Amino acid sequence: MNNQLLHVFRNTPFGRETFLSSVYMCQKTQMHLKIYIPQYPQFLMYFSREIVTIHLDSEFLQFPETAKRHAEELIQDTGIEASFLEPKRFTASTLPDIPTDFGLMTCPRTISDISSKIGLGYIGPRVRGIIKNASFPVLIPAPVFKKWKNILVFFGGSHNALNALKVGMKIQSLSGLPLKIFTYAQKKPKSHYEEIIDEAGLTNRLKESLREWVFITQGSFDENLYEVPHDALVIVGAYGHDLIKDLLFGSTMERIQTLLPNSMLIVGLHYAEEY
Repeated sequence: MNNQLLHVFRNTPFGRETFLSSVYMCQKTQMHLKIYIPQYPQFLMYFSREIVTIHLDSEFLQFPETAKRHAEELIQDTGIEASFLEPKRFTASTLPDIPTDFGLMTCPRTISDISSKIGLGYIGPRVRGIIKNASFPVLIPAPVFKKWKNILVFFGGSHNALNALKVGMKIQSLSGLPLKIFTYAQKKPKSHYEEIIDEAGLTNRLKESLREWVFITQGSFDENLYEVPHDALVIVGAYGHDLIKDLLFGSTMERIQTLLPNSMLIVGLHYAEEY
């Protein structure tokens, strides 16, 4: 199932924009789109380290009589393969279990709070719980669907930044779109980051796919975020702390998700390189 993208469908105008982002991702990566139209306000995801209970806001359950038709209309003539997910296992009669062995999952910034109350700079705790435990990256689309024309990976040299780079190179090879790296130098030379990439055995692969390395040596991090193209898919690695319940993205990650309106692909702590 690793070549599938899971999308929980919300039958609202906001949900349509999020769904179009999933469709576009599948067009660019040749992934199969798996659509779940919820019938209950909760579902469970059994990750290897933790069971995550997803409480859906009421918008996900609105207008069930037209949900499937609207999803089918948005898929029509897109050229992607898609199917609807019907849960086969239930922990309780109204508590379905949703599989976790996908290649990607799309989430809005929040899945448990009404979307009209949520702005840029907020990622809800349930979405963070998915990112924290998932072996797959999580796509958080921009509020309004916008095609991305290039791929930008934030790279600061950490283990999870390397995973984000691997994901970026994979998407680049599938989509053929330009790949860029963004590094805020933090008083270290470019050779320091190149050595990290070389030690990970990624140098030759990167040479084949990299279009530009934006290497920032001056100014504040926030100021230089203006250099991120408005039409880029941003890929970034998150990290957390085992003793803290909720995922903490770290100061850099929080600044990125707070200030950038781009669609983001977040690679969590337990990403497995099968995607």
